[in-house]
Amino acid sequence: MRAFVGLPLPEPWIDPLLRAQSRLPGGRPVPEDDLHLTLAFLDDQAEDKLEALHDLLDARRDRAAVLEPLAFAVFGAGRARLVALDLRATPDLSALRDGVRNAVRRAGIDLPRERFRPHVTLLRYPASAPPEGDRLMRALTGLGAPAITPAPAPAVAMWTSRLTPSGPIYDQVATYPLVAA
Repeated sequence: MRAFVGLPLPEPWIDPLLRAQSRLPGGRPVPEDDLHLTLAFLDDQAEDKLEALHDLLDARRDRAAVLEPLAFAVFGAGRARLVALDLRATPDLSALRDGVRNAVRRAGIDLPRERFRPHVTLLRYPASAPPEGDRLMRALTGLGAPAITPAPAPAVAMWTSRLTPSGPIYDQVATYPLVAA
């Protein structure tokens, strides 16, 4: 089963992000209920490993990290693959990610080493229909700095993901509370 662990967004962030999505050209907007920050992409895993991870995450009592928005950004060298809200990689957020990734490894799931660039994907662009670069950059400039107040992550969650021709379909299967900082 394809899965990932991440952070649902603070409720006050949702409307500003939906407004930003609506002002960007083309692409497939990420549905409101699917907006999140990925901490560990698990790829396809056996159910027993996901159950072991669930037990480990359920036993943890991680401190909440404050999510701090930085800027809207385009991902993709030479061709936009997605537009995202970049977040500051604070020590608390990095520690929360490291703790989750350690639990993933203890559950027997291999993870690649990768640089952490915390972000929330807003729009995805298919390879067959990349956006017009200048038009997208003008739209991003028009958005300006994100008018979103830093806020604590409400929880850690595990999602499953099914790939479809019209994009991934996510189902949140478990939520793990965070301890107030």
